[in-house]
Amino acid sequence: MASTETEAQSAPGSGGATGAGESAATAAAGPAGAAPGGPSGDLAGLEAGLDALDAAVADRQPWLRTVATKAFPPLIAVVIVLGLWQLAYHFALKPHYLLPSPVDVGRSLQEKWLEGTLLSFVWTSVSRGALGFLASVAIGTALGLVVAQVKVVRAAIGPILSGLQSLPSVAWVPAAIIWFGLSDATIYAVVLLGAVPSIANGLVSGVDQISPLYLRAGRTLGATGLAGVRHVLLPAALPGYLAGLKQGWAFSWRSLMAAELIVNAPDLGTGLGQLLEQGRELQDMSWVLAAILLILIVGIGIELLIFAPMERHVLRSRGLLVKG
Repeated sequence: MASTETEAQSAPGSGGATGAGESAATAAAGPAGAAPGGPSGDLAGLEAGLDALDAAVADRQPWLRTVATKAFPPLIAVVIVLGLWQLAYHFALKPHYLLPSPVDVGRSLQEKWLEGTLLSFVWTSVSRGALGFLASVAIGTALGLVVAQVKVVRAAIGPILSGLQSLPSVAWVPAAIIWFGLSDATIYAVVLLGAVPSIANGLVSGVDQISPLYLRAGRTLGATGLAGVRHVLLPAALPGYLAGLKQGWAFSWRSLMAAELIVNAPDLGTGLGQLLEQGRELQDMSWVLAAILLILIVGIGIELLIFAPMERHVLRSRGLLVKG
């Protein structure tokens, strides 16, 4: 009997070998206990495939090819614009004193550079815009959170914020001059009134798009009050908030230029808006177009250096832009 039992246990088709095979199969199936080709494995593979199809994959390329891909289209567009501008100058669509050539505008910029005043003009406006924008972010974020979370405040202030966002910033300049005189306070007041509504509305829009499941999960984990705002609400509302920040910067930069055009005093220093106004007073179109070009370059530079990297980071963190 003993030898018979021993042979039964060691037989190839016996239950002991079957149990070992089942254990190995279970281990190979993974923690979920599903075989690789089973329903759970197929579903996981399908989800991964759909995610890969939906995500915009950014393959790594040699840096020369990357630079060429990103730099050539804007350069070609600039060349086309300059060519059309030169043709308009050549065929005298406007008198030359009203429409100078690109060379004349470049010569005007060169003169300001040689005088050593060009960078000071740019820095005056950029420092004002940055300080006004940071103050607008602080005020607009707090206001947006209150409006998004408190229904009574939203019913009372929400339509006013939308109306202020559509109001041209230059409309605030006369009132700000009466309130604060020809001072920096006037310029900053116009910037704040132009940027704060856009930032607040962007944050409110982002909060409205948050799934209630995230908020309930945060409260369950103990993220309430300021901790919930910091760790749940703001990260979940980041896409809409970032759009509001971009629009807020655009409004603050426009508001700053409008204020500098009108608020002109020796004690304020000379920004790009004052430079533009000086060119108008002297009837120097080369000067005017050079100031417009500098304003455009600063706006594009801020977008490319600050907001575009932030937007790419947000997209990657949400799986919408995947590095190859």
